[in-house]
Amino acid sequence: METFRTRLLEFLFPPGTDSWLVILRVGLGLEVTLYSLSLRNDWVYLLSGTTRQLAEGLLSLDSHFVPRLGWLVAVGAHVGLHEKTVLSVVWICFFVSGFGLLMGLASRFSAVLAWLLHLCAAKSGGFVSYGVDNFMTIALFYLMLSPLPDRYSLDWRLRELRPQNPQLLGFWRRVLQLHLCFIYFFSGLTKCLGSGWWNGSSVWRALIRPPFNVIDPEVLVSWRYLFPVAGIFICLLEIGYPFFIWYDKTRKIWLIGICAMHVGIGLSMGMYLFAFVMIVLNVAAFGAALIRLARHRVSCPTQEVVS
Repeated sequence: METFRTRLLEFLFPPGTDSWLVILRVGLGLEVTLYSLSLRNDWVYLLSGTTRQLAEGLLSLDSHFVPRLGWLVAVGAHVGLHEKTVLSVVWICFFVSGFGLLMGLASRFSAVLAWLLHLCAAKSGGFVSYGVDNFMTIALFYLMLSPLPDRYSLDWRLRELRPQNPQLLGFWRRVLQLHLCFIYFFSGLTKCLGSGWWNGSSVWRALIRPPFNVIDPEVLVSWRYLFPVAGIFICLLEIGYPFFIWYDKTRKIWLIGICAMHVGIGLSMGMYLFAFVMIVLNVAAFGAALIRLARHRVSCPTQEVVS
């Protein structure tokens, strides 16, 4: 029993560097910045008036304590601010938090602010939110709890802030890794239980459904024989993720396969932000060591590197 406990602690709290945290912070900073810019012209329209109130009313049926923009609008009304003004200020703060993460300035505050404002916007705009909002919330949650700042942030250089012990860096990366394994495994298992992914009909429906119908239907018809292959490949890739991503010999293959899958989703369905945040999560969780190893091989080409 003592040996099991020791091994469990060694697995959950491995000494780690902040390489993965750099990837997560910079990637999410860019994601938040691009996300806010993509909604700049429609932010107030989508999150104001009856649409927001209806979404928040339905949200209250589940819980009255889930953060929402209505709280901020109510606070603004008490000081004489119009709803559109409050929403505009929220957008500015959200954009600034993304820029702060990108530069590593006030990293902890920027991460908390980005997570809170995005959660409020995603819950208040439930009718127009989709997968990218869920995974952005998850990613920002892990980032704000991780031992910031990292060595490449402005906080490290200007304020001489230092992260906590290496075990905490390893722990939060391990939790992120385990979370991704659960996500992909159960996503793949769900796909395998139906026939749509085996015969390609689910791939077809995904590609022709507005507003994700980026590719011309005539082109899709000519590619119809590839849909079953793509469906089976996605099922096997996802369900095999927690089994092959841990081993050195298969990690690179599976990581490249998952990233390629998300690139394909982004290009074929126009879901660029969703693809980007998933790639950031995967590279931060499992790709930091591979990147560090490749960089070391380039800098020391004559030396043998043992992973």
